[in-house]
Amino acid sequence: MASDSARTRAPDAAPSPWHGPRSGTTTLAAALMIFGGAMAIFEGIAAIANDELFLATRHYVFEFSLAGWGWVHLIVGILLVLAGCAVLATGALWARFFGVFVAGLGALANFLWIPYYPVWATVLVAVNLFIVWALCAGMHHEAGDGRPA
Repeated sequence: MASDSARTRAPDAAPSPWHGPRSGTTTLAAALMIFGGAMAIFEGIAAIANDELFLATRHYVFEFSLAGWGWVHLIVGILLVLAGCAVLATGALWARFFGVFVAGLGALANFLWIPYYPVWATVLVAVNLFIVWALCAGMHHEAGDGRPA
């Protein structure tokens, strides 16, 4: 069975940034998006079910009902899983841009979620920011041809 990895490329040919090869950081970012998205989905389901796991805060500026935050996390979690699968399956530039956008939304949603579940929200903010960095650094390194500027 032939595969794309068996094809050879001219040594001086630059990789295409639109469908560049995935680096280790891009693959790790995709795996973390799938994991972080799954955790956000579980977090959303628990909040929608009015679980007693979350803290009750008073006078919080971004105070929604717990079910409202649950739906936000459920939707962002589904988008994160889809973006992670797209980056892992294709490695295309559009998938990486979508991943950066959705991971940024996930970081923002978890930052606003800190009063309800402080430790886990802080961990997910850090994971989402790492995903943004990994996808952006992967785009930079994969689009270059390895020669100094």
